[in-house]
Amino acid sequence: MKKETLKEIVSTILYFIGVFLAALLIVKFVVQRTQVDGESMEPTLYHGENLMVDKVSYRFREPKRFEVIVLMPFENDKRTLYIKRIIGLPGETIQILEDGSILVNGELLKESYGKEIIKAENRGRAAEPVTLGADEYFVMGDNRNNSGDSRSISVGNIQKRKIVGKAWFRIWPLNKFGSIERGKKK
Repeated sequence: MKKETLKEIVSTILYFIGVFLAALLIVKFVVQRTQVDGESMEPTLYHGENLMVDKVSYRFREPKRFEVIVLMPFENDKRTLYIKRIIGLPGETIQILEDGSILVNGELLKESYGKEIIKAENRGRAAEPVTLGADEYFVMGDNRNNSGDSRSISVGNIQKRKIVGKAWFRIWPLNKFGSIERGKKK
């Protein structure tokens, strides 16, 4: 009887260790929960909302324009995460005109999710053409006049290695539970 009890205890302990290791691997390499902090992605995402981040997709494909991503903007700070929308892809040239229009390679970007027209004083470094490197992305918040993003020198162009993953699913609040849609073109 003691051998069977000991076997059962060891089996249960090994089971819980396996579950713990599986959960640890999933969080490290597959999905991660993150919380929206601030107003830079309104009206798409609001302060306090909880999201699941897909950390696998970009290992198999390149990020696409208009996808909402989670990124680490600062080299020496792996705890600070930003949530932004991809506007410019590697090799493209981005410029924001005085009237708030966004040009990608000289053509008007058609989008339907920017909260408001970008004020001339908020064009930042994109007031002049910004050409992205082979592994760089230009990101912006949907709340264009209240977002620290690629327009600022402190954030700048985002290298792919700084992208944690794609903001994939909203888990809180429950009345908004579901997939985070990519921005639709007008």
